[in-house]
Amino acid sequence: MPVACLAAVLACLASLLWGAGDIGPAQAWAVLMGQGSEEARFVVTELRAPRTVIGIAVGMMLACGGALMQVVARNPLAEPGLLGVSAGAAFAVAIALLLGMEAAGLHVLVAQAGALLGCLFVMSTVRLSGARQDPVRLVLAGAALSSLLVALTSLVLLIDQRAADEIRFWVIGSLAGRSLEALGGSLPSLMLALALTLWLVRPLAALALGEAVASGLGHHPGRVRKLTVLVVALLVGAATALAGPIAFVGLAVPYVARALCGADIRRTLWLCLPLGVVMLVSADVVSRLLVRPSELPLGVLTTLLGAPVLIAVVRARRLPIL
Repeated sequence: MPVACLAAVLACLASLLWGAGDIGPAQAWAVLMGQGSEEARFVVTELRAPRTVIGIAVGMMLACGGALMQVVARNPLAEPGLLGVSAGAAFAVAIALLLGMEAAGLHVLVAQAGALLGCLFVMSTVRLSGARQDPVRLVLAGAALSSLLVALTSLVLLIDQRAADEIRFWVIGSLAGRSLEALGGSLPSLMLALALTLWLVRPLAALALGEAVASGLGHHPGRVRKLTVLVVALLVGAATALAGPIAFVGLAVPYVARALCGADIRRTLWLCLPLGVVMLVSADVVSRLLVRPSELPLGVLTTLLGAPVLIAVVRARRLPIL
């Protein structure tokens, strides 16, 4: 955990020092030391700092959402970005825009409602005969749902040009241009998600031992699953409202966390917090530098980084049981 926290701090520092513009690390460091030009101070404090804070929040939310979804689905391939949860949130935003809502007035609840519908579809798929024993089937079903939602979102773009201009942000996934006010709007739901997560940790650890054991310990498996789905929808919906659909963070981070500290959700969940920050903020820094002075969409870069992890997990001789 200390090493992961140190890596997260270094990733955040890199996010403040490097960007696609003309302000280099030396100028940005001078600003952090209380000096520097007005232009450098504006870039660091008004552009890079809010972007870093939002990246920290989105990284934590996606990593925790992925860890919780994998535990409740008992499937190591269950990931919000792969199974249509993020796509559901983005589609809900597209529909809201088509109905006339302005982007600035969009409430995070719209995205969370779409994420909740995606979660319910995923959990319905898990309950299908044999799906729990075959993780790849769940991914295939999720990929089909994601493709359908992306196609419907694209149809919205064709119908309404105004929506197309505003929805482009949610289609590609990016931290650029986001303000702290957008994060403030999601704080009430995040506080609720945090409180529920703290309550769910012990029941989820018991549920990993089997429903009979969990019931014997006084927990209610059905209630635990429903509340976990609600928490995943709150986290992923808020993250999608802030940064658009970003895939593979919820898959790669819990996978690395389990490799470092085992499958116990009481340890992996908290390790996911700094690791999620490391992956998302580092990917955002790289996205700024690869095609300077332009930026590569963050969602594209996380896909490039996470796809090898998915292939490695699927090609593993024996998928881990959660």
